[in-house]
Amino acid sequence: MRVVAELPHPECKISIFSMNQKFIVKFEQGTFEQSYKLAELDLSGGGVNDVFEILDEEFIATVIERFKTMRIDFGLAYKRHQY
Repeated sequence: MRVVAELPHPECKISIFSMNQKFIVKFEQGTFEQSYKLAELDLSGGGVNDVFEILDEEFIATVIERFKTMRIDFGLAYKRHQY
């Protein structure tokens, strides 16, 4: 797996990897991460540029919101198991 691009964003780290005819888009925020896989054949042929088009601000905003939900869910689970 190799890094083919990184997108700057103030709220999370966005990395795009290439492996086995797939692009893997990884979002990281603190200890949490989300990843999305795209088959190169499902894209229109522009390679990583097609991935950039998919990663619009609307999509990134939903990813950021999901991080907030993940943090809340994990915090609640952690509190349930405190002794």
